Amino acid sequence: MEKTKLFQRDFTMVVIGQIISLFGNGILRFALPLYLLRETESSALFGMVTACSFIPMVIFSFFGGVIADRVNKRNIMVTLDFSTAGLICIFYVVFQRLPLVPLMIVVLMVLYGISGAYQPAVQASIPLLAESENLMQANAVINMVGTLSGLFGPVIGGILFGSFGIKPILALSIICFLASAVMEIFIHIPYKKTSYTKGAAAIVKEDLKESWCFVKDEKPAFISVVCILALFNLVLSAALIVGIPIMIIQILGMSDMQLGVAQGAMGVGGLIGGMLASVVHEKIQIKDSWMLLTACAVAALFMGMTLIPGMPKLFGFRVITVMSFVIMAASTIFTVQILTLLQQQTPPHLLGKIMAAIMAIANCAQPGGQALYGVLFDIFSVIPWVVMSGGAVGAFLISLYSKRAFQKLNND
Repeated sequence: MEKTKLFQRDFTMVVIGQIISLFGNGILRFALPLYLLRETESSALFGMVTACSFIPMVIFSFFGGVIADRVNKRNIMVTLDFSTAGLICIFYVVFQRLPLVPLMIVVLMVLYGISGAYQPAVQASIPLLAESENLMQANAVINMVGTLSGLFGPVIGGILFGSFGIKPILALSIICFLASAVMEIFIHIPYKKTSYTKGAAAIVKEDLKESWCFVKDEKPAFISVVCILALFNLVLSAALIVGIPIMIIQILGMSDMQLGVAQGAMGVGGLIGGMLASVVHEKIQIKDSWMLLTACAVAALFMGMTLIPGMPKLFGFRVITVMSFVIMAASTIFTVQILTLLQQQTPPHLLGKIMAAIMAIANCAQPGGQALYGVLFDIFSVIPWVVMSGGAVGAFLISLYSKRAFQKLNND
C-alpha cells in the first residue's frame, strides 16, 4: 500500500499560513515587552504586564477548543488573523497618544487572547489534514513552524527595533496577519455543519463536562501529567519568559540585537527539536519524557550560574544563548510527543476541547509565576543568580517527581 504524502495542498497552505501569521506574532511578542522594559526599566512592572497578557490566553483556550470542534476551523483562523491585523492598526494609530502601561496591558491581553483561541483550531485541524501514519511528522512540522517564528521574529525584530524603533515592527506585523488571513480563505478543512437547539452557554458547559468525564474515566493519567506541566510552567517557564529579557538587557547590559540573537537561538533549538522529534520518538518514549524536563532544568541552572558576581558579562550572554537553544530543543521534542499521544488517544469530536483544556490548565500557573519572578528580580537585583538558580532547582525536583506519572501514562 502506497504511503499518503504529508504535504497535500491544504496541509501545505496551513503550514504557509502559520509561518506568515506566527512570524508577525513573533516580532510583536519580542518588540512590545522589550519596549515596555526599555521605557519603564522596572522588572516588577515588566513581570506584571507579561502576567496579565497571559491570562486571556488561558481563558480563551477553553472556549477556543469548544469553538474548534463546532465551527469551521478555517473560518476561525481567517477571522482571528483579520482581527489581529485590525487590533495592531488601532494600536498604531493611538500609540504614544495614550498612557503606555494601560495601553500595553490591553493590547497584549487581546493579542494573547486571540492566540489562545487560534491555536486549538490549528491543532484540531491536523488529524483532519494528515493521515494517521503521518501524524507524528505533521505535529513536528507545525511545531517547527512555530519555532521558526521564534527564530526569525526576535532576530529581525531586534534589528528593526534597534535601528528604527517600534513603528516598522507594527507595520510589518499588520502586513503578515492580512496576508495570512487572505491565504487561509482558500484552505479546505473537512467540516460537517451541525444544528443546535441549545444556547451557546449550555453547549459550552455540556462540551466541557463531556471532555472532563472522558479524561476522568478513560484517561486519568492525563490529569497527573497536566498538573505536573502546570507546576513546571510556574517554576521554570515563567522564569524564562520574564528572566531572559531582564538578564540580558538589565543585568548584563546587552543590546536589543543581542536579546534578539538569544531569543533567536530558542527558535533554532525549537527547529532542531522539531526535526529530531519524529526521528527519536522510538528512543525517547513517553515514559522517558521526564528526562527532557530534567535537561531543561539543568540548562536553566547554568543560566543562573552565569549571573554570579565576577563572571564576564559576554561569557554570561553566550551561556544564556546556548542554554536557550538547549531548553527549546528539549521542550519541543517533549511537546510533539505529548500532542501526538493526545491526538491518537482522544476521539475526534472531543479533540479540540481536550487539547484546549490541557493547554489552558498547563499554562494557568504561568501568569502568577511571571508576576512573581518580576518582583523577585527587583528584590534580589544585587544577587539575581539566586532567582534563576532557585527556579532551576525547583524545576529539577518537579522533573524527578514526574517520572512516575509519565510511566503510568505510558502503561495506559
